Amino acid sequence: QVHLVESGGGLVQAGGSLRLSCEASGSIFSINVMGWYRQTPGKQRELVAYDTSGGDTTYADSVKGRFTISRDNAKNTVYLQMNSLKPEDTAVYYCNLYQGLSAYWGQGTQVTVSS
Repeated sequence: QVHLVESGGGLVQAGGSLRLSCEASGSIFSINVMGWYRQTPGKQRELVAYDTSGGDTTYADSVKGRFTISRDNAKNTVYLQMNSLKPEDTAVYYCNLYQGLSAYWGQGTQVTVSS
């Protein structure tokens, strides 16, 4: 069983920064992918960024140059540093862990960016 716990969401003004954290616990494989997705009402969940255990990262075009994903493999934790936030970044952000052909999700954390 795998459990993901996110933290760090909140309310911030446009141009501000937030840092999200997600700690995974349980049976965690050494080879996996950890990432962040986001969702707004009425829309599909979309990829924000992911980071493989080998250190490869991928970002959605909408966040490139503003968001940075990183991870601490010893702590099974992934981070998302979000800078220059825009109102359109407002969403529920979900942590994701993919390993062994299975995907696991956190409960989500709300990020609200005011204009």
